[in-house]
Amino acid sequence: MTVSDLMRTDVVTAGPDTTASDLGRDMRDEGVGSVVIVEDGRPTGIVTDRDLATGVVAESADPERRTARDLMTPDPVTVPATAGVFELCDEFGSSRVRRMPVVADDGTLAGIVTLDDLHVMLVDEQHDLARAVQASIPPY
Repeated sequence: MTVSDLMRTDVVTAGPDTTASDLGRDMRDEGVGSVVIVEDGRPTGIVTDRDLATGVVAESADPERRTARDLMTPDPVTVPATAGVFELCDEFGSSRVRRMPVVADDGTLAGIVTLDDLHVMLVDEQHDLARAVQASIPPY
């Protein structure tokens, strides 16, 4: 299984000049916790709900004046769509992020994968494995 099998392709994106208010509305309306900031189709940053809380709310900043560029984590950790799940697990472990943009071979945004997506997939696999093992146990 590769990251392309697991990723979501309906990524919420914005440009670097998008206001914090618009980012927050997008997150609320789309039911997501992050917005990938793109320039020329490539992910150049990511803004999370936590970034909004710490960079706008906690600072009592004007959400119409703060932009994605002010709040984003620049140069986000990305993973190639062709990477395997083990590579993805290693990257999540070493980078200590919860959301990772997925890039195509040319570096453009192809999707996003979250730690929650990975966790759900692994739990499903564990469940299937347990059923296979249980089916092979002889009755007592």
